[in-house]
Amino acid sequence: MAQRTGTHVSLGEEDYDDTPYFSDSGDDAAWEDDEPNPIAAVLCLFCERLYHSAEETFSHCKSEHQFNIGTVFNKYGLDFYGFIKLINFIRSTGCTAESLRSVCSPLPWDEEEYLKPVLKDDPLLQFDVDDLEVSGDALQNASSGDDLSLSDRVKLAESRAQAAEANLALALEDLHKMRHLAQDFVMNADVGTGSSSSSGAIADLREDEGGVYFSSYGHFGIHEEMLKDAVRTEGYRDFIYQNPHIFKDKVVLDVGCGTGILSLFAAKAGAKRVIGVDQSEIIYQTMDIVRLNKMENIISLVKGRIEEVDLPVEKVDIIISEWMGYFLLFESMFDSVIYAKEKYLAEGGAVYPDTSNISLVAVCDELKHSCKIAFWDDVYGFDMSCMKKAVIPEAVVEVVTPESMVSEPFIIKNIDCQKTTIKDLDFSSDFSLSITRDALCTALAGYFDVSFEKNCHKSVSISTSPLCTKTHWKQTVFLLEKPISVKTGEVLEGKITVRKNRKDPRSLIITLSLNNVTQTYSLQ
Repeated sequence: MAQRTGTHVSLGEEDYDDTPYFSDSGDDAAWEDDEPNPIAAVLCLFCERLYHSAEETFSHCKSEHQFNIGTVFNKYGLDFYGFIKLINFIRSTGCTAESLRSVCSPLPWDEEEYLKPVLKDDPLLQFDVDDLEVSGDALQNASSGDDLSLSDRVKLAESRAQAAEANLALALEDLHKMRHLAQDFVMNADVGTGSSSSSGAIADLREDEGGVYFSSYGHFGIHEEMLKDAVRTEGYRDFIYQNPHIFKDKVVLDVGCGTGILSLFAAKAGAKRVIGVDQSEIIYQTMDIVRLNKMENIISLVKGRIEEVDLPVEKVDIIISEWMGYFLLFESMFDSVIYAKEKYLAEGGAVYPDTSNISLVAVCDELKHSCKIAFWDDVYGFDMSCMKKAVIPEAVVEVVTPESMVSEPFIIKNIDCQKTTIKDLDFSSDFSLSITRDALCTALAGYFDVSFEKNCHKSVSISTSPLCTKTHWKQTVFLLEKPISVKTGEVLEGKITVRKNRKDPRSLIITLSLNNVTQTYSLQ
């Protein structure tokens, strides 16, 4: 940002002296109404250069930063508000033009917070986005003056408004229909006996919802994969069944219950009452599962986010949840567990799993590195090495073999699930990796462990280490652009910073500093 403490500021290729807009002199005369309006300089999105207009700024972004605002606008189907959010997102996060070339849905800037201007009276926010949408190239339109006429713009705005109104009407109609179907379903389930009434209600629900209901089947495969993950599911089962005293006559809250497997385990272990909460459509199937297993007198199900629903109890004795994502914290579901803990957990209650940690280990896999990075040097005879800058920042979730490990693991984060707050989940940590053999370190890999220990007669742990049985979480790999030669007995030191992506809180931004090189990765 240009300094505003002096009276001379470089503006593009021309200079403007003693401009009141940039002056801190306190000279009130400079602000008199009869003075000419100051020139509103436009700051580049990616550097400190200032320009006369939005058009010049976008032209500079295209030529110097290879960022074409028109291409981005059309590629992601942005509207006026999407354009505003994009500009404010870039200004607030300081992201690079390169990082914006590989974003995917959900768009990182698609949050309401980015409607708030970062720079006061930012001229870029006043740019006419119709030019971008019509031509697909903001710069050509802006510089040539080949704009739509006022009448054409009015027609375009009217058509957009009509389309938006139609979509809103359909959405409200669907919402109204879903509300009545849900009410009918609950009433039928309450007055019926066994599973027959529930099945009839589900049949009606399927028939009336049509595509809305069946679209949820896309998620069933995820639940199947998790249930078939023996390390995950049997770890929870063993903890609950081997420690029934923890659940005997207790009220249990299952956050993100999915198909209800943990709720079923807890009920079978002797829980007095189990409340399962989930916001996905899978909960309608879970209702049938509960009834098929004759657990409806113990297990209650609530559809919605734990942060938004009202539970049928004020406090619970136990909170259990399978909240872990890739690299432990991906998806930020632990935030919901923390919320539930702070609002519903009774004094003396417990959260399970109760401890967890994240570890890093050095990896040597030259073949994989070559396939993912060196590959771009020669693609059917063409140099595509520029793609490396887009490939490197993407963390990769894959299986790391024990043979590829070239260091001892190092724990970068310990989490006490009973005490941790949401703000604790953004963290930085120094690390030291003790090298175990001569090799070329091509990546660092991250994994996690969780444990069930508090009040347990028999503690249970779940590990996603490369040395243990493979899980659906696999490991998270951070490729190094330039591999590092390491020798046995050496210590590879570095620093890692992990934080939520503010534009998409479920994803993570991880920064690694290693061997005097800093690289930022995204996990999304």
